[in-house]
Amino acid sequence: MDIQKMMRQAQEMQQRLQKQMAEMRVEGTAGGGVVTVAISGNKELLSVTIDPEVVAKDEVEMLQDLILAAVNDAHRKVDAQLGQQMDGLMGGLKIPGR
Repeated sequence: MDIQKMMRQAQEMQQRLQKQMAEMRVEGTAGGGVVTVAISGNKELLSVTIDPEVVAKDEVEMLQDLILAAVNDAHRKVDAQLGQQMDGLMGGLKIPGR
């Protein structure tokens, strides 16, 4: 078993995963789709879309809550996709704590 070869392979897998994360785009929604956010696999907020019907002065607090919910939904989806990709990269290898 060549440790240097294993380290090189691990670095290559990490680089591939980082590239996939940067290219990933995931959408999260809240309020039945009235608020939609898009984030990258690096969890960078890319866009926010708000249905104009929910933009009213007396609805600002609800809108803020919907935006938070949509961002959190998108973050959960990124975590799920990354978990699937990691499982695929590891070829079913069981890692303690994962």
